[in-house]
Amino acid sequence: MTRRVLPLLLAAVLVAALLAGCGGGTQTKSADRVRTVIQEAETMTLEELARKAIEESGGKTLLGVGSPGGQGALDRFADYLRSLDPAYAAELRWETLGDDDTVEALAADAETEESAYSVALLRENSQAERRLIQANRMRLFLPKEWTRANSESLDGRRTYLALRIVNKVFVYDREGDFTPGNCWELVAEGRHGSFVDIDAEASGRNFLCMLTKPEYAAWLREAFEALPAGEQAAFQPVIDSVAADAEDLGLEEDGPYALAWIKLWIGSYRAADSDEAICAALLEGTGQDSFGLTTLDELHARQEWDWNAVRSLAAAATNSAYRGIGGFGYTANLFIPDNAPLPWTACAFLAFVTCTEEGYTAWDSVPEGASANRAVRTAIERKIHPDGSIQIPDRLDRSLDWWLTGGKLVLEDPGYCASVADTVGSWIDVQLKYRPE
Repeated sequence: MTRRVLPLLLAAVLVAALLAGCGGGTQTKSADRVRTVIQEAETMTLEELARKAIEESGGKTLLGVGSPGGQGALDRFADYLRSLDPAYAAELRWETLGDDDTVEALAADAETEESAYSVALLRENSQAERRLIQANRMRLFLPKEWTRANSESLDGRRTYLALRIVNKVFVYDREGDFTPGNCWELVAEGRHGSFVDIDAEASGRNFLCMLTKPEYAAWLREAFEALPAGEQAAFQPVIDSVAADAEDLGLEEDGPYALAWIKLWIGSYRAADSDEAICAALLEGTGQDSFGLTTLDELHARQEWDWNAVRSLAAAATNSAYRGIGGFGYTANLFIPDNAPLPWTACAFLAFVTCTEEGYTAWDSVPEGASANRAVRTAIERKIHPDGSIQIPDRLDRSLDWWLTGGKLVLEDPGYCASVADTVGSWIDVQLKYRPE
């Protein structure tokens, strides 16, 4: 072999090694096994998966990671496995971490031969998409029962197995002097709705990024066109001022409407630390503008002790005359690491918590959103209100199915958010925020 050829071969080997380590996921025997298991597991029932889990994990330790609630679900899953085999014994533990820390831990584990974790719940979907999913470090598993019940849900996307959907909607005080009839009125001069600051919660930033997706930008244009001519004239200069930005960012024809609304919202909202704080202000009548974008879960929890205050509130989108976006929703998604040590047990656990009331409600002991599985969600709602009644007024709440259709809920698409993070996301970062005097 000549001296000239040898360096070329060494360079080729080095490049191949670098490519294998960058964005290609974990190229190990463990990863091959996980992919094979998932492919077979998607054809099996929950009980069939459970028996595989008993065989695989008996006497071992399974570790899950993510936001709170997982330990209760693992405990109930263990009870389910023992109902099939009373001798089953394993240590099932959940490590509760914040969103950023979860992504960091999983990214670090992806570089090892075998991960410490067998299952993960991810909520910071944009960062997870870029660092884990697009890099093939996480595997998607869709249980057989899930596919059967939800073949048309979440826009038919097969990218994620959602545990739950959390929706935040525009809520206002009916006894105040402002009744929104159009989403553009929420950003009119002098209006200051409450919103969890985009620097405090990633889902809020993703919501704004999502508004530039063509289908949602079109909703904003249509709402603008429904305004009286005088109100259109007030917003038109802002729309014109961001037209060049929309072109530079590669947005489609309705992009300027999205950027204008985003700019006005960032420049007007009152930053809050949490949805709990927003709901408290609305219920106690201390919100200066008496409206905000917040989760309905907090209002559901508060109705028990402050029914009269809840009665004074309404969701803007439930008004038949309202035009434009009614709020936004994001999902908490379940994955299996590409190098998970116990893939059969992970598949069985994911099927248990997403496809059964027993499994989902164990995780739902930490109230947040509603089951993303339509069959499970419907069954739970019927048990809570067997006569079809609802405890919160209809003007304040509707079913999740209604919000996903008639309520014009902007539903987070992590893939889209990740694709515009360095363009639209950077543009959002330089917009001036409202600073109350």
